Amino acid sequence: MLGQLLQAEIFAIFLVFTRLGAAIMVMPGFGEIYIPTNVRLAVAVSITLAVGPVVAPLMPAQPADPLTLFLIVAGEIVIGLMIGSIARLSMTALHVSGTVIAFQSSLAFALTMDPTQGIQGALIASLFSLMGVVLIFSTGMHHMLIQAMYDSYVLFKPGQVPMTGDLAQLVTDVVADSFRIGIKMSAPFIVYGIVLYTGVGLLARLMPQLPFFFVIMPLQIWAAFFVLALTIAGIMLYFMSYFELRISDLLLR
Repeated sequence: MLGQLLQAEIFAIFLVFTRLGAAIMVMPGFGEIYIPTNVRLAVAVSITLAVGPVVAPLMPAQPADPLTLFLIVAGEIVIGLMIGSIARLSMTALHVSGTVIAFQSSLAFALTMDPTQGIQGALIASLFSLMGVVLIFSTGMHHMLIQAMYDSYVLFKPGQVPMTGDLAQLVTDVVADSFRIGIKMSAPFIVYGIVLYTGVGLLARLMPQLPFFFVIMPLQIWAAFFVLALTIAGIMLYFMSYFELRISDLLLR
């Protein structure tokens, strides 16, 4: 009897770890590529030990059929990846905004590794992404991510087939909204670029002998940094509001 009870507890903790571990693997802040694997594993185990005893009664009984066991574990992994991907895809707004700003400021070829996206990106896009991760932890919003993982056991019952249609629609909405928010955050620089290029075009008609490339580019970079200094606080505040709204969609009302 004691052995069966212990086996059931271990199976329940294992199912909790599969969902939480999958979410943490792709979640911003916790799952960044520059964080060592053992640190991410320690975070996943710690959260599992904290959440596991609470949600263990919701876990299904250990099936005797290996195929059923595989389907249950696969479903938990899919749900965990979905939760982490929602938060990760929300960070794409910063990458889109930074890339647009880099193009408008002639810094698009200044590339560096973006650790939050796992690819090379424009320098300003990498700056925005790192600032976003710092703000998530400094404002305590990572607690919302942990709360979303906990609430997922009420929204998505363990052992049940995930609602793939709803999940696909949610991911599509997040991608579309992230792109739209990214364009909105870079709107001042789009206006600045239109005004600058219009002025340069008129000046080129009036003074065709002027070497515009050597004259305009330093001015364009300086003006872009000036506009960035004025707007970066508002840009990050707007993003944090959007990120909070997206994560709140995963929380119980």
